[in-house]
Amino acid sequence: MKPTVNILDIAVSDLGAAIEFYKRLGLDFVRDQYMPDDHAGCDLPNGVHLMLDTDELRAKTTARWTPPSQGRTFLAFGFETAPEVDAAYAELTADGVNGLQEPYDAPWGMRYATVTDPSGNGIDLYANLPAS
Repeated sequence: MKPTVNILDIAVSDLGAAIEFYKRLGLDFVRDQYMPDDHAGCDLPNGVHLMLDTDELRAKTTARWTPPSQGRTFLAFGFETAPEVDAAYAELTADGVNGLQEPYDAPWGMRYATVTDPSGNGIDLYANLPAS
């Protein structure tokens, strides 16, 4: 048996803050009708479903889970150009989002930067650099 990975679930401390943060990056989360304060989902264009669960819900549904002190998940958001990466990083950090890495030209050929979502999960912002 070979399982299919088609859902990613991110534990968040504040569902509303997470939904608003990800909306700025183009994701439209819908709150679950049965658990509107604890769970939301978003269908991605590539067939993957991205979920947000509050720490409280995750603790109720997973016997030995406790929230980490800092996020361990990194989602990468691709942009068309390097200036778009710089602009997104500048806009997010100007609005108080925690910046972990200012934009730079990475040796693997991308413009790269990292911020965190409201729960401390890493959010990479990247664009392929033009070929030299």
